[in-house]
Formats: sequence, structure tokens, C-alpha cells
Amino acid sequence: MHPTIDDIDLQARQGSVAAIIQILNEHFAEDGIRTRAIQDSGILQLLLEAPTATALPKDAVVEQVRRLLESISPRGISRVNINSRIVKEQQLLWLDEIKRNPDKSLLWSEPIVLKQPNPMARLWRDLRSPRQRNPFLDDVYKKKPASSRSAFWRGLVGGASLALLLLLVGWATKDWLGVNLSLGPQNNAPGEPAPEPAPASPVGQDPFVLAVRIAQQSVEDGKSASTAAEWLDLAVRWQRAADLMAEVSPEDERYPVAQDRVQTYAANKAMALMEADKF
Repeated sequence: MHPTIDDIDLQARQGSVAAIIQILNEHFAEDGIRTRAIQDSGILQLLLEAPTATALPKDAVVEQVRRLLESISPRGISRVNINSRIVKEQQLLWLDEIKRNPDKSLLWSEPIVLKQPNPMARLWRDLRSPRQRNPFLDDVYKKKPASSRSAFWRGLVGGASLALLLLLVGWATKDWLGVNLSLGPQNNAPGEPAPEPAPASPVGQDPFVLAVRIAQQSVEDGKSASTAAEWLDLAVRWQRAADLMAEVSPEDERYPVAQDRVQTYAANKAMALMEADKF
């Protein structure tokens, strides 16, 4: 199955050179410019080719490439070298030729450094809409066809399956936390001592510190989550972190921070569930 427009955009944001090339080629198609790219010593080397030099005005092309790449914000790519030349036959070793004799091989060359987004802003974007189209690319793609009736039923069945999976995960989580799942009151057998309630957090462990550790690990794992099961696991961990923050005593000087974190972690859990629902 061919990758969708959203998949290409997502792959480009994750640093895929092939996806970046496809987006650039689509963007410059009407100008008769074709693009090649390769990563070399931590630098993305771009080669833009056109039939004539007038089709490659330096200032305009550099600005378009900069804006496009900064709107994508590909992970792991900050330094880019933009090279341009008159179109030639297919060459597998074009970068070697440019390095050997740049003055004769190129019309011009311009190195740029991409502005990097705030790490938390990048994480928020990836968590909230990892498959959402980039607004800067609206002029590149055509609109998708409307969903058919069969797609509706597939979504309905998928939603039911996800609900069942969430129920099973909830039961497993409650069992892990030591929560009693009985639906009615239970009486202990005569002479049998009543079981002691399980502690909400490990003995001697600060719930605030433990919650922060879980949250930090969840943020890291959220950067690479790519399946419904992984997102559901993240949702469980965010809920655990929120529950631990709720255990902080009002007498603790960190209590206001803990209450704010409870809301934040609950929101992160909701986002993780939304991401799981997309699969």
C-alpha cells in the first residue's frame, strides 16, 4: 500500500531524507526544479537542479527551502547545505563531484542553519497530531476523498476492539496497583484476619519523586511510540503518575505543584488515549 500524505509528512518530521526529498520535489514541481539529498557528516546536503539558471534564483530558492524545512522541523537535522546546478544525467556520486570541483559544478551554494522548535513544543505536536498535515504544505497536496461507508464500519469495529483492549488494560492496571475489584462487599471467613490494604506507593518512597520519574520516562518513551499498545501503556503510566501526585499531603510545601501536575498528567493520559485510538 502506498504511503499516505500524512505518513510522508510524519516521516519527514522524524528525519527521513527520502520523505524530505519527496516533499521538496512536490513543492518545486511547477518551477521545474528537482531535488536530491544525502546526509554527510551531520549535514543535510541538498542538490537542486533545473534546466536553466534563471529557474534557480538564489535568494528565493534558499528562502523557500528554509521555510519549508523549518515548518517540517526534521528531527536530527539542523545544518543544511543547499547546492544548485543545471540539470545533468543521473549521477550516483554527485556529492563527490561537487566536492572535487564546486566552482565548475555548481551555480551557487548556500549553507543554512535551521531554527529548532522548543523540545516541549515538538513533543506536544507529535503527541497531539503525529499524522496531521503540515499547514505549510497545503499548496502541495490535493484533498483526500471523503470516507466511504466501508471505512465507517471499519472504524466502528476498530473502536469496539479498542474499547475491549482498554478494559483489559484497566483490569491489569488495577491488579498491578493492588486495587480490590470486587463488585460487592466481602466478608472475611471467621477467624481469618482482615488483609492489610496495599500501600499506594512503595514504603519509604516519596510519591512526588516517583511521579516525576514516571513522567520523565513517559515523555522519553512518547517520542518513539508507534503502536496502539505503546500509547496505551503510556496512558497507564500517566495515570499512575497523576495518582502518585495526588498522594502528596497538603502540609507538604510541594503540594501546589503536585496539584498542578495532577491536571497535567491527566491531560497527557487523555492525549495518549487519543493517539492509541488512531490505530
